[in-house]
Amino acid sequence: MDSLTQIVLGAAVGEAVLGKKIGNKAMLYGAIAGTIPDLDIFASYFTDTVSALEFHRGFTHSIFFAVVFAPIFGWLISKIERRSIASWKDWSLLMFWGLFTHPVLDSFTTWGTQLFWPFEIRLAFKNIFVIDPLYTLPFLFFLILAMRAERGSPRRRRMNNLGLIVSSLYMLISIGLKGVTYFRFEDALKKQNISYLQIQTKPAPFNTILWTANVELEDAYLIGSYSLFDTKPILFKLYPKNHELLGALKSEDKVQRLIAISNGWYTILQKDDQLYFNNLQFGVLDSNSEIPNFVFSYRMIQENNEMLIEEVKRKPEEAKKLLLDLGSQILGN
Repeated sequence: MDSLTQIVLGAAVGEAVLGKKIGNKAMLYGAIAGTIPDLDIFASYFTDTVSALEFHRGFTHSIFFAVVFAPIFGWLISKIERRSIASWKDWSLLMFWGLFTHPVLDSFTTWGTQLFWPFEIRLAFKNIFVIDPLYTLPFLFFLILAMRAERGSPRRRRMNNLGLIVSSLYMLISIGLKGVTYFRFEDALKKQNISYLQIQTKPAPFNTILWTANVELEDAYLIGSYSLFDTKPILFKLYPKNHELLGALKSEDKVQRLIAISNGWYTILQKDDQLYFNNLQFGVLDSNSEIPNFVFSYRMIQENNEMLIEEVKRKPEEAKKLLLDLGSQILGN
């Protein structure tokens, strides 16, 4: 999830663990704990694109990291907060739950997380987008109310618990909606006599009303969208795999790793004698464009017998168009 959501979750968890003893400082250190796992994004400044992608939501998002580093961070905080009545054990417990709940929440998103690192198992339930105001804003509202209440008061505990309960209920609702929309896509494919290998569904950005499906065929993928307000049949757009364009490059180490990162959901696009690797898991920016424009696309450059992978940077106007398209699609077809 986005940084604000993780800060809110970390702060609420900190309050639940230690708020009665130390008040708002529990929220502060809980928010810090909720932020720490995402510091892995700085790996992109020290390594190549593919390695940074592999590292993100890996080691720092694991149970191993939470167990090993919680007592270390707890010890550091106990030295900083020498006058606090909280013990090293208290601080360690707060840090553990802040570090642990972060990747658990991330596991519900499309990218997922390697909760069981070093095992290469990425949990990705794909039932909530990385930024969802309906999850975050009510949670933040109750957290602010809790923060303003007196330390240790029943109202403070009640407001904080309400934030945790409401956000968790929304998460459960999103899982239910994923099930409902999955069967809608499955039914549409059956009615259109489309035989497929597998199907993958996920919510569109910023909401759980509009959902998208990636459908694998033998030589292509279909991408379709469905809003809970739709009244007309679901339409699917075809995108050729073009995997053969890779040729000998498919055996390159970085290409193999990109394929693993995409879980095999990728297309290859050739444009201006340049090859692009498109990760389908995160959809397209413009479904109406003649040339596919995927959210995550990587330019493959062969230079001095070395394979270089560069992420295609997105323009602000592309994001603006995506938001406008989303608004119309959410309202239904």
